[in-house]
Amino acid sequence: MTLLQTIIISIIEGLTEFLPVSSTGHMIITQKLLGVPANDEFVHAFTFIIQFGAILSVVCLYWKRFFQIDRTPVPADEKSKFKRFIHPIRFYWLLFVGFVPAIIIGLPAKKSGLLDWLLESVWMVAIMLVVGGIFMLYCDKIFNKGKEENQITEKRAIRIGLFQCLSLIPGTSRSMATIVGGMANGLTRKRAAEFSFFLAVPTMAGATVLDMYDLLNSDSTWASAHNLTMLAVGCVVSFIVALLAMKWFVSFLAKYGFKWFGWYRIIVGLIIIIMLLCDIPLNMVH
Repeated sequence: MTLLQTIIISIIEGLTEFLPVSSTGHMIITQKLLGVPANDEFVHAFTFIIQFGAILSVVCLYWKRFFQIDRTPVPADEKSKFKRFIHPIRFYWLLFVGFVPAIIIGLPAKKSGLLDWLLESVWMVAIMLVVGGIFMLYCDKIFNKGKEENQITEKRAIRIGLFQCLSLIPGTSRSMATIVGGMANGLTRKRAAEFSFFLAVPTMAGATVLDMYDLLNSDSTWASAHNLTMLAVGCVVSFIVALLAMKWFVSFLAKYGFKWFGWYRIIVGLIIIIMLLCDIPLNMVH
């Protein structure tokens, strides 16, 4: 990968990681357009490892939530000893509960090679962009019962975690799946979006660690000074861009909903499908 390819892919990752448009799908398409070999072991790992920058952007933007112990009094009517025990660290507990489905479903999918197989399919990305886009045109009307008083509970967290597993299909969007999962369980768009950001930290950190582990256990020829530099550049760029994208996205989503993202997904997906049907090569840039 060249420096320019690295910067472009990292910008796409940072822009799309927390938007409901599928960052994985966009990176697959971008790699094709730039002529980056998708079956290269380092390139495959790179697309996951640069998510580390996006993870740091969440922690940076919401640092008070991640590094502040809940010192509010335990509700007087709370009789469960376990819930009284976890009260100070409830934020982390809910993230763990929401992360459990990804461990149970996502880890076997990765180990079996199913996830890698899906990541190679541009057709899958294009179709899911269109399908997800059509759904997003109507999801605001379908899931419009969110209330400010509704809080994240264990049941809501694990249900959102199950929705998140839908993002194993490239083109679906982890952000869309988790936000819709939150709205389907009575959360407002803003609260669902914020929990989606929070849940991304353990999920993406887990994926990054797994890919880093696989990379370190493979042929060490990938660990050239150039590749290590590209990883560093990718993480920095994705961090800066994701930080800006998140701050914009929360206010935009709360005000306008999913409709415009839906139309964007449909247009991009249809363009890719037309190119594939007409045998127009995606790797037009060399």
